[in-house]
Amino acid sequence: MKKKYFYLLIIIIFTIFIYSSYQLIIWSIENNNTKDIINNIKDTVNIKEIKDNNVLINVPDDKNDAIYNFQEESFLEVDFQDLLNTNDETVGYIKVNGTIIDYPIVKAIDNNYYLTHTFDKSKSKAGWIFLDYRNNLDVLNYNTIIYGHRRKDNSLFGSLKNVLEENWFSDLNNHIIKISTPKYNYIFLIFSVYHIPEESYYIKTYFKTRDDYNEFISTITKRSIFNFNTYVNVKDKILTLSSCYGDDERVVAHAKLIKQQKREN
Repeated sequence: MKKKYFYLLIIIIFTIFIYSSYQLIIWSIENNNTKDIINNIKDTVNIKEIKDNNVLINVPDDKNDAIYNFQEESFLEVDFQDLLNTNDETVGYIKVNGTIIDYPIVKAIDNNYYLTHTFDKSKSKAGWIFLDYRNNLDVLNYNTIIYGHRRKDNSLFGSLKNVLEENWFSDLNNHIIKISTPKYNYIFLIFSVYHIPEESYYIKTYFKTRDDYNEFISTITKRSIFNFNTYVNVKDKILTLSSCYGDDERVVAHAKLIKQQKREN
C-alpha cells in the first residue's frame, strides 16, 4: 500500500512539473511575441513632440498648484497610419513619464477581448493596452479608463507600479501622462496613486449629478499615498490607469486633463 501511494505521489509531482514547464514555455513565447510587436512599433511609427503655447485647462487661482509647472509642456503627436494598418481598433497612443509605458491604445466592443489578445489580434495572455469600451478618446467622459496587464518583464502596464515608489513621486516630470489620438493630443497631470482590492467604484464613467462626481473626485484624491499638490474639481476630466497588483488588488493612477490640442489633419 505504501508503495502504491509513493508511485501516486511521483505521478502527481511529475504532472505538476510538466504543467509548470508548459506554462513557462507558453509565457516565454507570448513574451517574445509581445517584444517583437513592441520593437516593430518603435521602428516603424513616427512619434514626435510638439511645442505648444496652449493655455492650461481649468487653472486654479493658487499659483503654487503643481499645474503651473507644466505651462510649456510639449504634446506627443503620433502618425497612426501604420498602427491602423496593423489594427483598425487603434484609438490612441499613451506615454507615461517615469515608466516604460509607451504604447498604442486599442478599444473593443467589451473589456474582455484585449485581456487575451495582443496588438496584432493574435491570442495571448499578455493582452494589450486598451480603452474601456464605454469611453471615447475624442469625446472625453468625466472618467476615461485605460487598462493593461502587469507583466513580470515590466512590459505593457508592468511598470505602472513605479507610481507607488517615493523616487518616482519625487521627480515632478514623472507626473505627466501624454496621449495622442488621430484627432487630438492631450496632456494629463497625475493627482492620485494607490493600490486597492479589486472594485468597480474607481472605474465609474457615468455620474448622475455634479455632487456625485464631486464625491468621486474627493474619494479618489483622498486615497492617494502621495500629495500631488494639485486641485481637482467637477470641471476637470479625469484619466484613470488600472492594472493588477497581486492576484486580487489593483494599482491605480488618476490624472486630470491640463492641456488639449486639436490636430491639423
